[in-house]
Amino acid sequence: MAMIDPSNPLAELLQRDPRYHSDSYEFVFKALRYGQECLDMGKAAGRASGSEGLTADDPDEPFDDEPFSFESDAAPSQSEKHVTGQDLCEAIRQYALQQYGLMARCVLSHWGVHSTDDFGEIVFNLIDIGEMKKTDSDRREDFADVFDFNEALAASAVFAASRDDRESAD
Repeated sequence: MAMIDPSNPLAELLQRDPRYHSDSYEFVFKALRYGQECLDMGKAAGRASGSEGLTADDPDEPFDDEPFSFESDAAPSQSEKHVTGQDLCEAIRQYALQQYGLMARCVLSHWGVHSTDDFGEIVFNLIDIGEMKKTDSDRREDFADVFDFNEALAASAVFAASRDDRESAD
C-alpha cells in the first residue's frame, strides 16, 4: 500500500492504534463492497423500514484526502446499503477466501486480525475517524465470536488430478 498522507485521518488512527495494519482497513472496505454488490447484503439507506448496519461511500478508494461522504439526496447506490456486523463478518470471510484462498487466515493474522472481534475494532476505529457510519443499534459486540477463524477460513479446497494427469504419472 502506498504511503498514507499524514493529514489523512487514517494516518493518525494508525499512530493511535497500531494493532492493525493499514491494509486491514482497506480490506474491510473492499469486503463491505463485496457484501453489498456480490452477496446483495444490506438494506438501502433511508427505506421506510429503517436502515440498519454499516456503510462506507467508496471502499475501492478508501483513503484519499477527503473523508467519505455518506449523505446523498440521490437514490441510494450499492455503497449506501447498510449491513449488520454479522453480515459484514460473513462478507469478510467469503471475500478473504476468494482473494487469498488457503492463505486467508495467514494474511489476516499478518495484519493483526485474529478474530471477528478484531473486525469490530477496525470498523469502530473507522467510525471514530468518520470513514464509516453506523446506526444507533450497531455495537462492537455485533462482531463478537461470529465465527471461528480456524474453521471458517479453512478454504474448502479439493485437490484432484485429472484422469490425464493420473495416467501420465503411471
